[in-house]
Amino acid sequence: MKLSTKGRYAVMAIVDLASADAGRPVPLADIAGRQEISLSYLEQLFAKLRRAGLVKSVRGPGGGYRLARASAETRIADIILAVDEPVDVTRCGGKAKGCMTAGARCLTHDLWDELGRHIHLYLSSVSVEDVIARRVAGSACGAKRDDAVLEAAAE
Repeated sequence: MKLSTKGRYAVMAIVDLASADAGRPVPLADIAGRQEISLSYLEQLFAKLRRAGLVKSVRGPGGGYRLARASAETRIADIILAVDEPVDVTRCGGKAKGCMTAGARCLTHDLWDELGRHIHLYLSSVSVEDVIARRVAGSACGAKRDDAVLEAAAE
C-alpha cells in the first residue's frame, strides 16, 4: 500500500499549520514554501479540509487558515479521509465484488482487509499534536524490544 501525495501532503500541511499557528491565521503560501508543496495543490487540498471541518479560513489582509479544533483533537485518519484518501490495501480497491474475474475474493483478501483496518485504527489513534511532539517515533508495539534484540544479536 502506498499513500498518495494527496494524503501525505495534507498531513504535512496540517502539521505545519498547527506548528506555525501562533494565534493568527497562516497563509497557504507560507506552508507551501516551508513544505515545498505547490500552492495550487495546497489550495485544492485545503478546500476539501475546510469542507470536512478540519480547518477554518480567514479572509482579508492577514488572512489564511487555522485549525478548526485543537491539534490534540485532530486525528491523522480524519485528515487523510477528508482528502478522499481511503486506506485500502486490498486488490479489490473497495469494490463490492471481489478482485477475481468471477467476482470472488482472492485467498489473501481478509489478510489485506485486516491490515487496512489496522492502519486506519493506528492513524485514528495519532493526533496532530502527537506528530508535533514527536510521540510517534518508536510507538509501534515491541519497537524498543526489537531494538534490544538487535543490539544483543550484534554483540
